[in-house]
Amino acid sequence: MEKLDLLLLILETIDLNGIQSLYVISNRLNLNDVLPNKITIWKLRNNNPLRKSYVKNNIKINEFNALIKITVEMSRYLYPYIRRILQSKEELDKDKVIWNDFNKRFVELIKERFNVDSMRVKKLLNQTENDEIIIRSLLTLSLCISNQGYQKMKAYLIDF
Repeated sequence: MEKLDLLLLILETIDLNGIQSLYVISNRLNLNDVLPNKITIWKLRNNNPLRKSYVKNNIKINEFNALIKITVEMSRYLYPYIRRILQSKEELDKDKVIWNDFNKRFVELIKERFNVDSMRVKKLLNQTENDEIIIRSLLTLSLCISNQGYQKMKAYLIDF
């Protein structure tokens, strides 16, 4: 759940209407029976122990799969932006504004939603390690936009 929530947070960093977009995508994918509202999505994401509002619930497999489907679909939708952010990191000497803005917003969301006293969260806030985690996450999202994106994402999350 940690990995999935982090990927969703990356997507929310890109899409300023993050939670609303997640809910719209869940409706478009006909996941209303599993994710009937934004609060349900929020509650499921609170299964991440890095969150300030962490609550250990047994997440059902259909709920986990629904979140994966939303992540993959949102990645497809945001792929041009994901690509541009990765490109801006490669070309920092030419265009550091995009990368710096993205990174700043990501850190703000981490501070707002995650327990900053946790060592793993401190790692996310450390600039050197943060860049590596962000790049790896963005690449993961990029690789999951294909027709087999759901299977790839699930395999990544379950660590096959």
